[in-house]
Amino acid sequence: MKSYYKELLMEVPARMEFVNITREVESALRESGIREGLYLVNAMNITSSVFINDDEPGLHADYKEWLEKLAPHDPSRYRHNRTGEDNGDAHHKRQVMGREVVVAVTAGKLHFGTWEQIFYGEFDGRRSKRVLVKIIGE
Repeated sequence: MKSYYKELLMEVPARMEFVNITREVESALRESGIREGLYLVNAMNITSSVFINDDEPGLHADYKEWLEKLAPHDPSRYRHNRTGEDNGDAHHKRQVMGREVVVAVTAGKLHFGTWEQIFYGEFDGRRSKRVLVKIIGE
């Protein structure tokens, strides 16, 4: 069995944004040479997320609106912000959207369902963050 990893650097200027990282993930898979296995994509920051869904702008706008209703950016609302941060909402949004995804690798390709794409979700942007891609297989 082989193992391969790479880190993607994410710099999102907006406080909340969704970035399609499918191409970068597929490129890393080609670099790995792995044809059969499992592919992990993991947000390496507690205020960002990785998730799978459709690349449809209306859906993304709905997500932003829904997340803002669930955990509004209101620094006075969160005890976490007493530490000097203003990102208590971002921690909650990440919890809802998830930390990572795992995708099967079959015949050297990501084994997706119809319309599936991989997204990086940023909830406290304006600084560099990392995404880990880890592939194991043969």
